[in-house]
This record gives sequence, C-alpha cells and structure tokens, in this order.
Amino acid sequence: MTADREIQDEVLMGIAQDSEQALRLRRSLRTIADASSLGPDLREMARAVLSGSVDIKDAFQDPRYTEAVFQRMHEIRRAADDQTHVEHQQAKAQFGEWDARQQADLDRERAERDAPVHTSGRGGRAGRAGQR
Repeated sequence: MTADREIQDEVLMGIAQDSEQALRLRRSLRTIADASSLGPDLREMARAVLSGSVDIKDAFQDPRYTEAVFQRMHEIRRAADDQTHVEHQQAKAQFGEWDARQQADLDRERAERDAPVHTSGRGGRAGRAGQR
C-alpha cells in the first residue's frame, strides 16, 4: 500500500487521543495490511481503513473483523502458553531488536511529519535540501 493513497493521521483522530497515537495506529494498520502471516479478514480490514473506504470505528464494530481480531489474540495467547522458558527469552530478545527498529522508523516518520514546510516564491512547495 502506497503512502500517497493512504488516509492521513487526522482521519484517525476520531479514535486516537492525539497525533502521536494516530501515527502509531496508522503504522500498525499498515503492518497488519502487509502481514502475509495474518488472516485475510484482518488484512482486508486494515487495507479498507487505510484506503478510507471503511471508517475505523465501523471496522471495530464489524463482527467479521472483531472475530478475526479475537481469533488472532487467541492464537497468540496459545502460542505464548506453549513456549518454553528458553523460547520465551529468545522471543523477548527478538522483540527488543524489532522494537528498536520500529522506534527508529517511527522517529524518522515523526521527524518527516513535523518538519517545517517551506514554500518557494512561485507558490509551490520547495523540496528538501538538495531536491527540486
């Protein structure tokens, strides 16, 4: 899914408490939409919300989507219960590495979002330094 065809964070403000939460929610939806390991209903829901064809509040109330969410939560819980201590420690370490990468990506996206917008004298937006 390309970012220019995605909803903006502002659209999520009906459910998010602030712009930071909206940014994280949109990133989470993007992750769900692109995750081949998830069921088709979850991916479809995320894509529909990101494209703007389904309002996020409506998606959260759709029985098909809520069933898919609860089913996935059950699968995660069952997998966690079946882990050995060593597997749990490995998963915890892998999560820490993944989380650090996600935080770096989030910091970059936040900086891009919050960067000042400069306009050129011709009424258009100027590119970033060195770009036109």
